Amino acid sequence: MPKSTITPTRMVLNQQKARLKTATRGHKLLKDKRDELMRQFMEVVRRNRELRTKVEEGLTEAFSALGVASAIMSPDMLEQAILCPRQSVELGISFKNVMSVNVPVYDFKTKTADAGDIYPYGFAQTSGELDDALGKLSAVFADMLELAEVEKSMQLMAQEIEKTRRRVNALEFVMIPECQENIRYISMKLEENDRSSKVRLMKVKDMILKESLEEKQAERAARATRSK
Repeated sequence: MPKSTITPTRMVLNQQKARLKTATRGHKLLKDKRDELMRQFMEVVRRNRELRTKVEEGLTEAFSALGVASAIMSPDMLEQAILCPRQSVELGISFKNVMSVNVPVYDFKTKTADAGDIYPYGFAQTSGELDDALGKLSAVFADMLELAEVEKSMQLMAQEIEKTRRRVNALEFVMIPECQENIRYISMKLEENDRSSKVRLMKVKDMILKESLEEKQAERAARATRSK
């Protein structure tokens, strides 16, 4: 029996068939979308692992060099050396569509094109380890930015995958079976009504034939009476 009360008519049957056709097509499209999202999501996950490893290694090297520099230089000298940076970064953001998911794309540009502007101090009073630390931090910055982009993309894609999975399940386990059950119910009722109509017609036909036969017998009896 259908879950909801429906009128078993041919118009409703056609509506249910059209609904089932649309739901089946939507289920296939959503399933394809989910599978493609999963494939791209796994690629992003692999890229995230690579970037995270690379960023962690770069930061470890940079902080190691900075630790050596802080051991060689006095705290006041180290603070004075990096107190007034000459280089600055402007961050830009745009979006690209990945299977109807708007994932961010980060980019940046430095205030000046001179690579040496990352060192805001003279080299006479500082150690080479501080140069190494700033150089490594500068080199890992682009990877850190890409890592942030990838992790945000992972989050958005995971949310879309979950949303698509719920829709696929709703169509597969609720809407499509309900439409199929409604179609079976209406078809059964229409067939039952057709059989009932045929039985009624046969009974009416028998009654008409019986009445006709009785009328003919009455006429014959009347003729026989008159002829006597």
